[in-house]
Amino acid sequence: MTAELERYPLTGRFLRGRLRHAMSEREKAILEDSVVDVRTLDDGHCILARGELCGRSTMLIDGFIARAIHEHDRRHIMGLQVAGDFVDLHAYALKRLDHDVVTIGSATVGTVAHERLSELTRTEPHLARVLWFSTLLDAAVHRQWLLKFGQLKANRRAAHLLAEIWHRLDMVGLARPTGFHTPLTQTDLADMCGTTAVHMNRAIGELRRIGLADFRRGTLSFEDRRRLEEYGDFDPTYLYGEGALHIGDELNK
Repeated sequence: MTAELERYPLTGRFLRGRLRHAMSEREKAILEDSVVDVRTLDDGHCILARGELCGRSTMLIDGFIARAIHEHDRRHIMGLQVAGDFVDLHAYALKRLDHDVVTIGSATVGTVAHERLSELTRTEPHLARVLWFSTLLDAAVHRQWLLKFGQLKANRRAAHLLAEIWHRLDMVGLARPTGFHTPLTQTDLADMCGTTAVHMNRAIGELRRIGLADFRRGTLSFEDRRRLEEYGDFDPTYLYGEGALHIGDELNK
C-alpha cells in the first residue's frame, strides 16, 4: 500500500480492495497524470452545487465528501465518499447533478477535466470501463442504503452505516482493527440515516450500552466488529471487494 501511494499519491487509493488489480501500471499512470488542480478544502465547502454546469469531475484524495439534498429546511445526505473515490464522475454524462457535493471536514481533492475523460474514452477503452465500474459502485451502495434503512430501526441503521464506513476505509488502508477516526458528527449520521440528531444520539447511546461501538469526538471504537455487523445486518458483498461479487479477470474479457 505504501509503495502504491508513493508512486501514485493522487490516485493510489482508487478502487483499492476492489478492482485496482485490473488496472495496468500504464493505466494507473495515465489516471494519475490526468488529475490536476489539487487543493485542500475546508469543512462544508460546496464543490459542486445542484444544477451547476459541470466541466470536471472530482477525485477525493483524502477526507470525506457527502452528496446532499436540501428539502423542506432539512439536509438529507444521500451518499458518502471516502478517500480514493471518484466522487462525481457521473457528472461527465449528466453535466448537472440533482444534489450538492460537499466536504465533511477538511478534504484534499483533485479534478479531471471532462475533455480529458472524453479523450480517455476514445483512446483507453479498458480504463474507461474501469471508471464506469467505479460509478456503478456508488449505485450499489445507494441501493443498499435504500434497502437497509427502510428495513431497520435507527440504532440498527447506525450500526449498518458505521460498519460500512469502517469496511470502506479498511479497503483503502485508513482504518484500524478497532475502528477509525472521522470528522462525521452525530448530526451527519442522522442525516444519512433519515432520522433526527436526538434519535441518533439515542441510537449511538444504545450501541454503547450493549457494548457494540463507541462514537466520541469523531472516533469510532468497536468492541466487537463481528457483533456490530450482525446487529446492523451488514454484509460487505455489495461493496464488490471479497465475496460472491468479487471481480477477478472478468473485466479483461
